[in-house]
Amino acid sequence: MLKITPYLGATVLIVSIAGVFYPLLGYFLPLVFATLTITCLFRGRWFCGNLCPRGSLNDFWISKISLKRKIPKIFKTPLVRAPIFVALMAFMTYRIIQTNGVIEAMGMVFVTMCIVTTAAAILLGVAFSPRAWCTLCPMGSLQAVVGGGKKTLSFDSIKCIDCNLCNIACPMQLKANRCENDPDCIRCGRCVSSCPAGALRF
Repeated sequence: MLKITPYLGATVLIVSIAGVFYPLLGYFLPLVFATLTITCLFRGRWFCGNLCPRGSLNDFWISKISLKRKIPKIFKTPLVRAPIFVALMAFMTYRIIQTNGVIEAMGMVFVTMCIVTTAAAILLGVAFSPRAWCTLCPMGSLQAVVGGGKKTLSFDSIKCIDCNLCNIACPMQLKANRCENDPDCIRCGRCVSSCPAGALRF
């Protein structure tokens, strides 16, 4: 996790609220899409754990009111993820085509997408766990498929003292000492930082 990570949540609120009045703010989304697409080629879902504004919002703000329940296992299945990915991408593409290339209109499409997904992230974050949406997020799913095997977590079982602190620290509710190749690992490094024995590293 970067030092700036806790403060990035403000940007998604700015786009969602101010973007209604200033649609050009919506172009922040394509910038995010481009950045995460490039970084996932080399670092997997690193963007999710370090630079994602929505992840930051839920981790550091929504977590204060979250019920912090287990993320339903069905959220992590392709049967749920794939339809959500297709539906959101199809909706966005359809709406962009309807704008006939008008810059502000396209910006408003991105703002709308930001509002919809942020609302979903907040609702799931409160009802389940702060990072519940991240198991469904189309961009997260894309990163998992494209870069799931990049910069994976390495676990040294000899050093491990079974304190379970790494598992408690994981915002994705993964078994950090068993998820060396788990595509849902967001490379936030919290498990590494919490390990007193130095048994985990990227």
